[in-house]
Amino acid sequence: MLKKVQVQDIAFQVYDRGSGPALLFVHGFPLDHTMWSGQLEAFPECRVIAPDLRGFGGTDPTGDSASMQRYADDLANLLDALDVGGRVCLCGLSMGGYVAWQFWRRHASRLAGLILCDTRAGVDSPQAAEDRRRNAQRVLTEGLGFLADLMMPRLFAADAQPEIVAATRAVIERTPGRGAAAGLLAMADRSDFVPLLPEVRIPSLVVCGERDVLTPAEEMRTMASAMPDARFVEVPSAGHMAPLESPGMVNAAIREFIRGLHRV
Repeated sequence: MLKKVQVQDIAFQVYDRGSGPALLFVHGFPLDHTMWSGQLEAFPECRVIAPDLRGFGGTDPTGDSASMQRYADDLANLLDALDVGGRVCLCGLSMGGYVAWQFWRRHASRLAGLILCDTRAGVDSPQAAEDRRRNAQRVLTEGLGFLADLMMPRLFAADAQPEIVAATRAVIERTPGRGAAAGLLAMADRSDFVPLLPEVRIPSLVVCGERDVLTPAEEMRTMASAMPDARFVEVPSAGHMAPLESPGMVNAAIREFIRGLHRV
């Protein structure tokens, strides 16, 4: 199920299990495929694919730079390497959602549907972008401990299960510095998709934790309302990591959505 797949210059670590319509999970920053632990075995009717993006988890380090476009192209090339035919349903959280927008822009013919979890279509404020660039330099010299300190209070609802919180912090702290730095710079320079939302005409599911302070539910509800074929689901009591905090409700929403796409 967990294997290495060579894609051009990078050996990707990818979870690949099952058969049927492909369900592609794209993790957030600075995490890896394990953030989908509540989803990986929940869809036996699908081929579930969950890679570590370049520079994250068990995938080879990136170079000094990356972009959402490059991450999206990596996914398309990975699907080719895995001999995935037909269209896929792509589910991305946070940074994974930013990658999803670029996948839609660059590889729309490969998409059956989009699932956007706890993410946004807009870009950072100038100050937030500058903070990312500054943190990109820090992780190269200090590691990710300080970044975990900054992020953890904002990732989960206050009453999230301690073991899930601890496991997530451990993933952050072991993320390679080069991969994290490249990801920070890529997020700081990402494209604004708000003007393009009316053009996203493929079926979409927009999911957000009720207590998400990073990508608030009201912002995501507005985003979904601008998309022609999107349904919004708010997850009660969950924070930014809604799929980890409330896998039952998130999985039920995903299952209903993919059944509508594929009649599985």
